[in-house]
Amino acid sequence: MNAVAAAVPEPGSAQGAETALVFNCEGAQLAGICSPAPSDLGVVVVVGGPQYRAGSHRQFVLLARQLAAAGFPVLRFDVRGMGDSEGVQRSFESLTPDIAAAIAALCVHQPQVRRIVLWGLCDGASAALLYLHESPDARVQGLVLLNPWVRSEASLARTHVKHYYLQRLLQREFWRKLFSGRVARVAVSGLLDNLRKSRGAAGGGSGTLAFQQRMAAAWRAFPGRILLVLSSNDYTAREFQETIRADPAWAGAMERQGLTTHEVAGADHTFSRIADRLALELVTARWLQSLG
Repeated sequence: MNAVAAAVPEPGSAQGAETALVFNCEGAQLAGICSPAPSDLGVVVVVGGPQYRAGSHRQFVLLARQLAAAGFPVLRFDVRGMGDSEGVQRSFESLTPDIAAAIAALCVHQPQVRRIVLWGLCDGASAALLYLHESPDARVQGLVLLNPWVRSEASLARTHVKHYYLQRLLQREFWRKLFSGRVARVAVSGLLDNLRKSRGAAGGGSGTLAFQQRMAAAWRAFPGRILLVLSSNDYTAREFQETIRADPAWAGAMERQGLTTHEVAGADHTFSRIADRLALELVTARWLQSLG
């Protein structure tokens, strides 16, 4: 479907064998880096947000090299309109063709690959689920989802109420300012507004399902295994937890078969501390090894 158009050695990698790939996606040329390894289980890193294939603080570079050293081939790539790839930039809700092209490219460049794991952070994780909702792919047998993005007005309000306002209500300084009149109007108005919004639910409008509901449907229908990794010091992770508790579309999500959850204590959204990044790489590699 989307054949590799070019393959050029990438100098300076940890293994000395990384390869730059150029492959087609609906007429646009996408750029990627393949870290080769012998396993038939390959990993495609789905990059979300206004981000390119290196990742924040070279997170995806280091991850790919560690996983390749553990025996798993990895492709990290730029979606259309980002980094070195052609095309018009688009949202995470429209990356299904890009992901399909990347899977095909990895399978061409590493022909022993028969099984795929999609690895995504934030809206990259969301895009991975949306890919499976729109294009069920039997090759995809695992998902690694980090701090999935499910933001809506209701989810953000619920998170603010639980993780900001409730903490503020326990602080003596808050009550001192409240009774002095310095924050009364703003604080009470903000709390009431967030309580009102928190009772809402995500909606797609015009009879379409919101992306959060499509993610939930893919989560339920996916027959493979999921590794869910959450940062303990991250609002996006807290929003995801609040959403799956409150939204009926996610009912029973944490009880699905084949789900492994892991929380990295003290980690921020991108696992920027070296210890947190190493912990993430280790839990990912061990989970991949458990797939056999």
